[in-house]
Amino acid sequence: MLAAGSAGRVASGAVFTKAPIPSFRWNNLVRYSHKRLSLANYSTAGTQFPKPRSRLRRFVGFTTLVIFAFTTGALIEPARTLLKMATVGIPSDEETLTLFQPSDELSQQIETHIQTHPLALKYRNAEGYTESRPHMKFPTEVRGRHLITGALLGPNRIVVPPLVFQQESGKELIAITYLGQEVCGHPGIVHGGLLATMLDEGLARCCFPVLPNHIGVTANLSIDYKKPVTADTYVVLRAATVKHEGRKAWVEGRLETLPDGDEEPVVLVEAKGLFIEPKYAARLPSLYRAAS
Repeated sequence: MLAAGSAGRVASGAVFTKAPIPSFRWNNLVRYSHKRLSLANYSTAGTQFPKPRSRLRRFVGFTTLVIFAFTTGALIEPARTLLKMATVGIPSDEETLTLFQPSDELSQQIETHIQTHPLALKYRNAEGYTESRPHMKFPTEVRGRHLITGALLGPNRIVVPPLVFQQESGKELIAITYLGQEVCGHPGIVHGGLLATMLDEGLARCCFPVLPNHIGVTANLSIDYKKPVTADTYVVLRAATVKHEGRKAWVEGRLETLPDGDEEPVVLVEAKGLFIEPKYAARLPSLYRAAS
């Protein structure tokens, strides 16, 4: 019995005396884990990195900068032009007739033929018409950037500036032009785009006097090509304002041959157009409107 009891007590004592005690390695691991957790909490709470800008914000910023730069550049040149026009002044209709001087013998022959043709003499003496070369109203610096008086004006092209007779009321316009070999699409045939440009300008200029501020832009232009226009030929542009309401004007016109003697003119191209004065036209400098 004693042996059994002693053995039981000894066994029981052995259980209590051999209870597991945390080792040194386990204690270090607990302390290390706690330290890492504390450090992590400190780092994430105390440090905030800036978020990168979204692609949308960068795109909007870049686009705004480009638009600002483009607008600034677009406004500088017109301002210089207006300053030049204000300094030099705009030639009168009569003065524009003396500003062009032929540069060679052929140009002189063409100029003489236009000036002395019966059609020119008829409208030169007609009551209520003004004679001018409107493209010569622009300063020299501007003419070089204008399609008709810049890239297209010269020997073998539009040899002399168009001679224009316009009814002061804005009802009718007649212009005489010579077209050379270097304004062709197909060999010997004048480019249709040039003919459309001539009609666009001519029809618009015809209706300027009936618009409130004497300036308009093309809203619609319909072209009907009747016959090919051969190079090295004289053409006559005729335009008539058929209707106008407020800021709108409807104009019809055509290009035809310049007849010799008793010949009847041949219709080459016909056109109809609608021209509208911009709402901001009244705020444009008067110099700009006068040159147009």
